[in-house]
Amino acid sequence: MAAAAPPPPPSDVPEPRMAPPETTPIGHPVFTRIRLATPLDVPFIHKLIHQMAVFEKLTHLFSATESSLSSTLFLSPPFQSFTIFLLELSSSPIPPLLSPSPSFTPVEKTFYFDLALNDPEKDAFSVHYGSDQVVIAGFVLFFPNYSTFLGKPGFYVEDLFVRECYRGKGFGRMLLSAVAKQAVKMGYGRVEWVVLDWNVNAIKFYEQMGAQILPEWRICRLTGDSLQAYQNANV
Repeated sequence: MAAAAPPPPPSDVPEPRMAPPETTPIGHPVFTRIRLATPLDVPFIHKLIHQMAVFEKLTHLFSATESSLSSTLFLSPPFQSFTIFLLELSSSPIPPLLSPSPSFTPVEKTFYFDLALNDPEKDAFSVHYGSDQVVIAGFVLFFPNYSTFLGKPGFYVEDLFVRECYRGKGFGRMLLSAVAKQAVKMGYGRVEWVVLDWNVNAIKFYEQMGAQILPEWRICRLTGDSLQAYQNANV
């Protein structure tokens, strides 16, 4: 009796395709948005400036009022004069603006932190979009200047401030980066600002962002009585 033919070799069984692991962020999400400030934001801006004066130990120089801010800001289109970016935060996605400015597309980013952020002044800095509550965490105020050496305009940052409970989280970098990106978009040559010499954390932060600290330059300022003395000056 003839031997039975050997069974055919087993065919290669394709290995199952493994789906790539989902990279679900871990932690507490914080949704952020940078938008242009409007006249309705003046009460928040005033409180932010006062908190900045306290932090910088310069409250003796603080005399701004909501009225003085309202009468001097928002008189020109964005980026042509004084411009303010506000940083908004929320634990849920921030609703879109009902009337966004054509001059600037809001910047949105989501952060994840191991611990939830605690804001003891949340109610004092809250903006409501319908039933959604969003908190204002910081601001940056800047305006155009000009470099004769470069033959180009630039931006001068007057104030960059993040409220204390939100510092060290990357929000200041986000604000300053938005200004720098706008400068590049407009073909400007540089962005400049000053920093207090005792604020070593800020100096280190700015250097990490690529800024050069120029110790050979000094600020010269005419203000108060020294400035008013020129009212009747024979020029």
